[in-house]
Amino acid sequence: MTVPAGHFLLGPLLKSVSRSFYLTLRILPAGMRDPVGLAYLLARAADTIADTTLIPPGRRLELLLGLRAQVNGEPGGGALDAAMIDVASQQTQADEKVLLESVPAALALLSRFGDADRRAVRGIVTTLTEGMEFDLRTFPDETSGQVAALTEWDELDRYTYLVAGCVGEFWTAMTLAHMPGVLKASPEMMTARGIRFGKALQMTNILRDCGKDLRIGRCYLPAVLLRRQGLRAEELAAPDASQRAAPVLLELTRTTLAYFRDAMDYTLAIPALSLRLRLACLWPIMIGLETMSLLVCNDRWLDPASVSKVRRGDVYRIIALSLPMALSDAMLRAWCERMFKRIEARLVAARVNT
Repeated sequence: MTVPAGHFLLGPLLKSVSRSFYLTLRILPAGMRDPVGLAYLLARAADTIADTTLIPPGRRLELLLGLRAQVNGEPGGGALDAAMIDVASQQTQADEKVLLESVPAALALLSRFGDADRRAVRGIVTTLTEGMEFDLRTFPDETSGQVAALTEWDELDRYTYLVAGCVGEFWTAMTLAHMPGVLKASPEMMTARGIRFGKALQMTNILRDCGKDLRIGRCYLPAVLLRRQGLRAEELAAPDASQRAAPVLLELTRTTLAYFRDAMDYTLAIPALSLRLRLACLWPIMIGLETMSLLVCNDRWLDPASVSKVRRGDVYRIIALSLPMALSDAMLRAWCERMFKRIEARLVAARVNT
């Protein structure tokens, strides 16, 4: 797969659309890099379609399902190709326009993968697009002024699997296929931990972005939890909503921390000598826990003008800090426990205040 198109797709284009995740992708061992990178590109293209608000949700869903069919080997047809070009022309960001225009080349590259990698990429993209389909079918048009909430915890749990837990599953499968014998725990245990790893990262995103998501009609905080506090999704944009919803946000934070403990166990099951793979897992954990630490100190959690986001300079600091730690299980455990204690202390203080 050393064709020019492959170099562009998995090099400059991947870097332009994957942002901080590109750091993780680049550190991956060579055998895993191409299938993981191409899966990311195809999923990112699908996500761009799902998020193009200039197109009605029903039409976005139709295009999303058409792209999923193409990924799984069905011919696209002229009408679908023309529609994709139309969606590309409506992108305000140049890199997303190029990404959508590059879908045919990405699909051609996928067809040149070996059977196992091709099946794995098709599987993960199919599952991820099911999560995007769920969004489009569950929530109102972003411009409608309406808001809808998930109903039960099980619905949120299923959603986090579709959009991220499945990535941990895929990541584990790629590791087992391309680095056999490396992982120190059983495939079954690593797969289960990998799913919870992915859920940890997605729950972090949900908690960080819930204020912004509410403004486009999406409430991922389950209604059953909101009702315990006498709240409805429509009330979460009020100035005092962060304080009123704090018990719900803190409960979901505790769930997320439990997921992060499994993510650390996953990472520690990778030998220190497999440094690239260990770092690829460690970086999102460190960034995720830093984000959680910011969140629990944010009294305006649901205010979209007060987003708890790790700054670029802090990302580079985390990377520098990680390099010596990654070689020592003891140092990793000590750092992790410090982060957990910091966040949990804030949770205790917040519970007293509420």
